[in-house]
Amino acid sequence: MGSKWNKVKLALGMNLCVYAPRNHILDNDDEDDSLPPAPPPERHSGATLPSSGANRTSAPLLQVSNRLRLSKSLSRSSSKKTCSICLASMRRGDGHAIFTAECSHSFHFHCITSNVKHGNQICPVCRAKWKEIPSQSPSLDPPFGRERITPIGLPQNDALMTVIRQLPPRRNSGRRLSATQSHNPVPAVFNDDEMLDCQTDLSERSSSNTNAEDCDDRSKVTIKTYTEVPAVSQSKTYDDFTILLHLKAPSSSSEEIPGKDRASWAQISRSRAPVDLVTVLDISGSMAGTKLALLKRAMGFVIQNLGPNDRLAVVAFSSKARRLFPLLRISETGRQKALQAVNSLVANGGTNIAEGLKMGAKIMEDRRGKNPVSSMILLSDGQDTYSVGYADGNQSRPSYQLRLPLSIHTEDSSGFKIPVHVFGFGADHDALSMHSISESSGGTFSFIETEGVIQDAFAQCIGGLLSVVVKNLQVSIECVHPKVHIGSLKAGSYPNRVMSDQRTGSVGVGDLYADEERDFLVSVNVPDELSSNETSLLKVRCVYNDPLKNETVSLVGEEVRIRRHEVAGREEMSIKVDRQRNRLRVADAMAQARTAADSGDLARAVSILENCRRVLSETVSAKSQDQLCIALDAELKEMQERMASRHVYETSGRAYILSGMSSHSWQRATARGDSTDGSSLVQAYQTPSMVHMLTRSQAKLSGPQPR
Repeated sequence: MGSKWNKVKLALGMNLCVYAPRNHILDNDDEDDSLPPAPPPERHSGATLPSSGANRTSAPLLQVSNRLRLSKSLSRSSSKKTCSICLASMRRGDGHAIFTAECSHSFHFHCITSNVKHGNQICPVCRAKWKEIPSQSPSLDPPFGRERITPIGLPQNDALMTVIRQLPPRRNSGRRLSATQSHNPVPAVFNDDEMLDCQTDLSERSSSNTNAEDCDDRSKVTIKTYTEVPAVSQSKTYDDFTILLHLKAPSSSSEEIPGKDRASWAQISRSRAPVDLVTVLDISGSMAGTKLALLKRAMGFVIQNLGPNDRLAVVAFSSKARRLFPLLRISETGRQKALQAVNSLVANGGTNIAEGLKMGAKIMEDRRGKNPVSSMILLSDGQDTYSVGYADGNQSRPSYQLRLPLSIHTEDSSGFKIPVHVFGFGADHDALSMHSISESSGGTFSFIETEGVIQDAFAQCIGGLLSVVVKNLQVSIECVHPKVHIGSLKAGSYPNRVMSDQRTGSVGVGDLYADEERDFLVSVNVPDELSSNETSLLKVRCVYNDPLKNETVSLVGEEVRIRRHEVAGREEMSIKVDRQRNRLRVADAMAQARTAADSGDLARAVSILENCRRVLSETVSAKSQDQLCIALDAELKEMQERMASRHVYETSGRAYILSGMSSHSWQRATARGDSTDGSSLVQAYQTPSMVHMLTRSQAKLSGPQPR
């Protein structure tokens, strides 16, 4: 170490820092690209540097005047440079030391030391292996949740703020420390989540019941119903008469805030329900390189768009799972810590999806406080190589349900689950497993075929999560006429049931994003009414929680009636009803085709999709050039092309179909294939909040791309 200390320069009147010949640290008055030759050292009797043994060497000190001349000689400004870890600017005068590595990339010193503490000993930008790495004195390590900033010009109490230490001799053939090798033992209970702001902890407020009359029309769910035809004959009975039940969530109050720049973002975040989000990220060996770089960038976008009342926890998994940090409020300090932790990730090892999910679920289960909205995001590019279970001992049929923690696929005390929104990344992921996880939890499954789309896919997802305006929506349906009975209730993946007397039914809709719409089809019988001009059929009610006000809202829709004519006439089919019939018809054809393809019969799968396209083209809505029907036909054609061969189906066809099934059965936008923008086939369920977040993402993507 003695030879290193002889090359150390200490600056007076600034933050004390160390200069080494290759890796060096500058305060932010210095240019971070290069240093001119240092002036000749001068002896100073007042300060020495520690050394081992008897060779104690006096530290050479730069005089203040020399230091100022050095700063002036660096003419290029670093104000436009940003730290690749926290994404914050490295401007002059912000009180942070700058570390420039031997590969010439620069970072905030506190960011790179945190990076090293998380096990990363290579450059986060170019992945060059460093011979020397930065290390911060343990006494100077700020406590969790707080950041220590030393004002420029004030001397440190410690004799030396930082040191550069040589890497220890490598063992185990040079294996690098994996990001999943925890430095600290995993706590038995994850009850160390950062406490909620008392103003946003809505669980502490007492709920109140609010009638529809007490609500502004713009702030409540709207209920509309449509019959398949406007009138029927008095003398006839109908056994399979279809009624469309249409629900639409209110708009977000944040839409009324002008401007969407950074200054207004804090105001927007206060006008919506705060979120608890746990992301479970695959960092196995197959994620190394561009995939991991793009994942870090996408997570950086998520972190930058969360507000100070939102909380985030990140679980990284490969052969094992590790929680990077507890549920943390994304204040400015929390944002920086989250960015540092994510950018410290290193890819290696196997793929243990079950362990990642278990840890993510445990974070949700053990938290002390709960934000009104809770959700998980899972991303993986591979197949679980550790936790495959089999149903009924049948080794040929894997049971993906056995991979899920109980808390994910079972309802909580309020009757609802925590949704897991799943992203299958690339051609090698286990689409069946991933889709099963999303379906069991009430989340969506997205297929990210092209690596560069990952940030847009995340943006679309959080655009919805950050706009939840309805919680735990329950819809009840009741027959009015004594002879009317419910034949069937078609609600896609939403839990629904018809009671044994066939007089009542219900649908558990769960959460709705701002401006989201839901359509359900109810089939009933219509009795004859010889002496009446009108027959009452159904009455629809719904109850839900307003997450921002923590109020229970009850609504009653208008009674559904059908006109009766003495003479049967030809009535025109409602396009609205026909459109939803087509959506369900297409979703069913997708499921049948996927089953046939998985059994090896691609020809039959293609035939099923072709027959569905033919039936679709003959419907009323298709002949009226309905946009949803046009998109559905294009989607079926795309799926046929992805069944051209067994290889094409295995690498992209199956995942594309499953993502389409997820989107149509939940009536929620998913990323599919290589695009999520408005020109693709998948924008049917995008909400204004999703579109806005996608726009923000694409504006970010127009900048420099990661290496």
